[in-house]
Amino acid sequence: MTGTGTFIFGAGYSARAFAHANRDFGAFAGTTRTEQKFEALRAAGISPLVFDGALTPRIEAALAETTHLVVSIAPEEAGDPVLRATRDAIGSKMPGLAWIGYLSTVGVYGDRSGGWVDETGECRPVSRRSKLRLEAERAWQALAEETGLPVAILRLSGIYGPGRNAFVNLENGTARRLVKPGQVFNRIHRDDIAGALRHLAERRLGGIFNVTDDTPAPPQDVVAYAASLMGVAPPQETDFETAQLSPMARSFYGENKRVANTALRRAGYRLRFVDYRAALDHMWAAGDWAEGAARSPMKRQ
Repeated sequence: MTGTGTFIFGAGYSARAFAHANRDFGAFAGTTRTEQKFEALRAAGISPLVFDGALTPRIEAALAETTHLVVSIAPEEAGDPVLRATRDAIGSKMPGLAWIGYLSTVGVYGDRSGGWVDETGECRPVSRRSKLRLEAERAWQALAEETGLPVAILRLSGIYGPGRNAFVNLENGTARRLVKPGQVFNRIHRDDIAGALRHLAERRLGGIFNVTDDTPAPPQDVVAYAASLMGVAPPQETDFETAQLSPMARSFYGENKRVANTALRRAGYRLRFVDYRAALDHMWAAGDWAEGAARSPMKRQ
């Protein structure tokens, strides 16, 4: 596919991987908060711009050439800063715009006591950050109805990949095996976020899509499996109830669910990494697991 111009608001870890893996998709422009991150964006093939909540002349010029818009910036109490800044431009200054992708979170489903939920499930967000995400989703969906543009809401589970994984945590001595009976989490490899974005953008598909793996698993099992590949002893298990955790970390364990990627599969996308074992096996064999990570000498236990 040629002749596309993709603009990314919030070109962070996942969005940079999308651009880097899809240079044949067309030109990429993207934003960051400061110029200090420009080099990271350029390395991913993205023309960098600073976005502080308002459109600059350079951003407006790039948006005028945009066919695909990706939004990867968290909402604020006042709403989605990207939608607030671009609503008028989307209506009048982006004549080639054909598709919008909004990166959200499976946190909008809230707690399911370990049960399964797919895209048809009711959203019952618990945390304030997830409530704001759901409000932002609904605002983008309202824009889709108003304009007729396909808007894809990608609800992501826990993101990992090169530089952000259990191998890195084990090497740096920060890995923990917290045990809360019955607790599971879904995950998604960075490359599958990139793949799902390409798949949906290329086909201009709108709707809600859970971008998540097929195997929800206890977090302590992931650490143990990574340790087995590295040939090191995993850290001792720690009881969740007595562990010292930040309020943010503890809040994640307040939601327990198994998330299905039903709509994404029906759209024809097939995961590259169906579970954490496949992804960890690949990263360990490829040797790219520490990409971009701050490393310290291995602490063998």
